Amino acid sequence: MDREWGSKPGSGGAATAQNEAIDRRERLRRLALETIDLAKDPYFMRNHLGSYECKLCLTLHNNEGNYLAHTQGKRHQTNLAKRAAREAKEAPAQPQPHKRKINLKRVVKIGRPGYRVTKQFDPETKQRSLLFQIEYPEIEDNTKPRHRFMSSFEQKIQPFDKRYQYLLFAAEPYEIVAFKVPSTEIDKSTPKFFSHWDPDSKMFTLQLYFKTKPPESNKPQPPPATNGTTAPGAPPPRPMPPPPQGPPPPPPQGPPPGSNPPRPPSSMPGSLPPPPPPMANGPRPMPPGGNMPAPPPPLVGSGPMANFTPGAQMGRPPMMPPQGFQGQQMQGGHGMYPPPPPNMG
Repeated sequence: MDREWGSKPGSGGAATAQNEAIDRRERLRRLALETIDLAKDPYFMRNHLGSYECKLCLTLHNNEGNYLAHTQGKRHQTNLAKRAAREAKEAPAQPQPHKRKINLKRVVKIGRPGYRVTKQFDPETKQRSLLFQIEYPEIEDNTKPRHRFMSSFEQKIQPFDKRYQYLLFAAEPYEIVAFKVPSTEIDKSTPKFFSHWDPDSKMFTLQLYFKTKPPESNKPQPPPATNGTTAPGAPPPRPMPPPPQGPPPPPPQGPPPGSNPPRPPSSMPGSLPPPPPPMANGPRPMPPGGNMPAPPPPLVGSGPMANFTPGAQMGRPPMMPPQGFQGQQMQGGHGMYPPPPPNMG
């Protein structure tokens, strides 16, 4: 017997209205999670009970899908509109900045103008100058050419070089032309720096003078550093020449320092006093009487020193007798060791 109502046999029963609402909210939650980031929602808050709250509407939600369904509802959207209106009313009115509108004039360029550059030199002031003559035969009516100086760091066509700068000339409908000149300070005094526009011949003239650099000799010398080194950028100091060397000193005369002078022989009773010691260089001094002193008598004795005369050898110290240990006996000029002590054992 076929059923005329309900579902087919073996299939699930027909969904009720409550089940359809649950399924719809679940699909909306999945769709909202794909498009909405809850971490960036300022009104989404999770409390200590594990549920979710809406700080704008002060409502409690069991899961994220329920909160997302609430955000799409009428209550939440109405509260958002009220909050935006209140903040706009309380915010102070700020004046809008005045923006100047510049209407760009589009002109078709017809090419570069003709020019002539003349290099000049003033022998009196030693200054170099340049004379620019730019021809604008097709310049617009009631228009005067303009010029300006541009640093090497402003332009984007050539690599930067601080040694040069650029002088630009502009006039409609011609293209802008630039001249690369040295980056030296320009003398802008009245008789030397001038520009002139001749509307009859349609020629623009500009003359400029470069200031001369001060000579290197007039620059003050940098002071030396405190630690003995020169200042940066200063040339290194030249080394001092060695002092002149004089002749070597003469060799010392007389006995060497630290040696004992020769002692005169002991005088015998009844003999004359010994003569004065000889001089290092030169004759002996004369006595007060004017007569040469008599030579001393020969020493009594025999041997190789019997004919020795004091003063014959100069600067030689007397020979000291050899010294030995205590108790050593000297015999015939040769020392003998003392006998060993007796055996006390």
